[in-house]
Amino acid sequence: MAQASARHILVDTEAECKALKKQIEEGADFAELARKHSNCPSGKRGGELGTFGPGQMVPEFDKVVFSEPVGKVVGPVKTDFGYHLVEVTSRSA
Repeated sequence: MAQASARHILVDTEAECKALKKQIEEGADFAELARKHSNCPSGKRGGELGTFGPGQMVPEFDKVVFSEPVGKVVGPVKTDFGYHLVEVTSRSA
């Protein structure tokens, strides 16, 4: 079964999400921004979510994690929790 590891930043608004993505694209450190801005407890770990399989996360999140390239920051991804920036850090088939 496929497994993936990912990290994310969860914020309340699409605008905030886009602003953080722009900072990352300009060289800001993903983990540092997660610690400062993420509403998820994983923010304390730089946004690290660990390893998980399909169906363990909400569908919108799963779709990104199991289809987007490893190492690319994707978002905003809207879920019931808010807006996410997601980076797949590894994936196995």
